[in-house]
Amino acid sequence: MTRTEGAILVINAGSSSVKYALFDGDMAEVLSGQRDVDPVVSGGHSAALHDILAELSGRGFALSDLRAAAHRVVHGGAELTAPCRIDAQVLGQIRAAIPLAPLHNPHNLLGIMALAEIAPDLPQFASFDTAFHATNPEVAVRYGVPDDWVARGVRRYGFHGTSYQSLVAAFPEVTGTALPKRVLAFHLGNGASICAIYRGKSVATTMGYSPLEGLTMGTRAGSIDAGAVLDMAEMDGVVAARAALNQRSGLMALSGGESNMKTLCGRSDKQAVFAVDHFCYWAARHGGSMIAALQGVDAIAFTGGIGENAADVRTRIMAQLQWTGICDGQIHVIPAQEERQIARNAQALMSGK
Repeated sequence: MTRTEGAILVINAGSSSVKYALFDGDMAEVLSGQRDVDPVVSGGHSAALHDILAELSGRGFALSDLRAAAHRVVHGGAELTAPCRIDAQVLGQIRAAIPLAPLHNPHNLLGIMALAEIAPDLPQFASFDTAFHATNPEVAVRYGVPDDWVARGVRRYGFHGTSYQSLVAAFPEVTGTALPKRVLAFHLGNGASICAIYRGKSVATTMGYSPLEGLTMGTRAGSIDAGAVLDMAEMDGVVAARAALNQRSGLMALSGGESNMKTLCGRSDKQAVFAVDHFCYWAARHGGSMIAALQGVDAIAFTGGIGENAADVRTRIMAQLQWTGICDGQIHVIPAQEERQIARNAQALMSGK
């Protein structure tokens, strides 16, 4: 197989940038990068994709060499529960999920549509951050709210699904052992969550209707009493309350303005120490809840920027989970491979798997 044969371009289109990674037919990453998007200028995503394709061409990858493009889409709603090829129906379903992910799905859609205009004959595929958690039982996803709320999509969806899917796939290769029956998986980064994985499938996760629920995060509050949210929304307005919960909370609020875990771990002041303590305490506490969903645990795995690189954070979380009886040989660090997993999903679909 030549270097260019069967290449798959993975696209992660956001509000201010389009990230990309190119994988050859053997799933080796050969190029990656990003292009900024001017949010004010119409057609910003199209311009970014034109630049990306020009970059690829300059590196010896012509548009005709691409076998497919594969997109990260944050929210698939209740309908899109597995990777799929993008067609008109799928586009409509992604669009219908915009109210569930208003900060992400619109930009994911713009990336898909812009590339379709540039390369209308190029097959496009989507992987959804919510899809891995479609195996959660109803008792795990249903909130205790009225049926008319449920009809409008109010339920737990879970996120970081592509990360957990890649963890399951990479576990045997990284550890040299088969995936255990019950795995407690921590995805720790600026966004953080935990997943209870039973026989390779998600049975519970900490994020819910939105990525706000669950652990203390970089700038997100994590779980908070809805009564407090309602009061703050009434006092400050919904827009201000949403911004505070998503952008000014978590480590940012607890530390006095810093959300970078590496920086916080290097500080000794009370605010920084408390912020890290808070992060580790709630990670361990929510971890206990996930272990209850698994009815035990056979291995613990860490992934994500903090999970992979902050050994002290891992140690502090595990110190609070000593009661599980998990020993060092059952604790693993699995490098995140989300882009590769998205490419693999597209490749599997094209191969009829």
